[in-house]
Amino acid sequence: MSRALLILPTGTYRAADFIEAAAALNAEIIVASEENMVLADQLGDDFLLIDCSRPDESARRIVELGDRQPLDAIVPVDDQGVLIAALAAEKLGLSHNPPAAVAATRNKVMLRRALAEAEVPQPAFELAGPPDDVAALAEVLGYPVVLKPLSMSASRGVIRANDADQARAAAERIRRILMVAGQNPNEPILIEEYVPGVELAVEGVLRSGELKVLAFFDKPDPLEGPYFEETLFITPSRLHPEMLDEVERVAARAIRAMGLREGPVHAELRVDGNQVIFLEAAARSIGGLCGRSLRFGLLGTPLEVVLLRHALGRPLRKIEREDAASGVMMLPIPRTGVLRAVHGTDRALEIPGVTEVDITIPLGRRVVPLPEADRYLGFLFARSPTPEDVEQALRQGFACLDIVIDEG
Repeated sequence: MSRALLILPTGTYRAADFIEAAAALNAEIIVASEENMVLADQLGDDFLLIDCSRPDESARRIVELGDRQPLDAIVPVDDQGVLIAALAAEKLGLSHNPPAAVAATRNKVMLRRALAEAEVPQPAFELAGPPDDVAALAEVLGYPVVLKPLSMSASRGVIRANDADQARAAAERIRRILMVAGQNPNEPILIEEYVPGVELAVEGVLRSGELKVLAFFDKPDPLEGPYFEETLFITPSRLHPEMLDEVERVAARAIRAMGLREGPVHAELRVDGNQVIFLEAAARSIGGLCGRSLRFGLLGTPLEVVLLRHALGRPLRKIEREDAASGVMMLPIPRTGVLRAVHGTDRALEIPGVTEVDITIPLGRRVVPLPEADRYLGFLFARSPTPEDVEQALRQGFACLDIVIDEG
């Protein structure tokens, strides 16, 4: 029986989906996570305690386990585990991404420099350390600009500035966000030129450096700032096929420049007229529960099964997304306070095309919106014959929800 180790950070949404995928493949799993992982008691000897904030030590623990119990694959399901997986897999001789390439996906300026060296189209950028005048560096690029912390993901701390005052205020706010998150508030801040246009995502899998695109996702809601909260992901894309070919070419060039070679990859790009600009990539699949929007083949194989098959070295045969259009809405947190109730989920499920509503934040929990937030309220899914039908179903389903948040 094949044996895979899953790196599941405590806050992941995806534990159940990957564990179900392993069962579907009749694969033995070991879960590596922090001490307060909900599934630890259930897994017993199949649970390995690690600290995702300490990649080298965590990788060493996985290597020690692999020496005792041979592993066929190490699968990180979220950003916190990708470097751990690369380090451990390299030591154990398993299929893996180079650790340096993975590190570039976790540090925005490393990514920008790798892409610049390979002349991949991307936003112009400057790096601002604590003593630097953020506004002066932004002036070099020309307003508007986008300021970002180097190490955060999911649009957290990403802020648009239209002038010098906004740039200085955004930098101060980013440093507060870093401090609250327990990270170094004095780390450099990336300043990028603002790129207009429509944004889309590429979901793919790499084998020996070759990119196989699994899906193109449109993002119909404008992402123009001042914050960049993602909401709708809909596939297939409604862009012209020739433009999607160019998107795939630019994504493949960027991935080669970064040095990624194996496993899932999720990339974000913008299309402005006929120009494709690469924004960023992660060495993991689409985040949150968004993977549930993807099914493959006539049997509707889940994304997680496809990824585990690949990691275990099993043949993938022909991977084609299902014929139906599908999509997900990441439910935004409208304001700061304590989440008391979410009414209307039953009404949302009555909307033609809506297939699932999953509220992932427990009631009674304090919530904050972006750019401070590190998660969404939940996920709304739809499946219909056309992308237009999916978008309409998601918007109508969301309109059914009454989110009750008390001030506090």
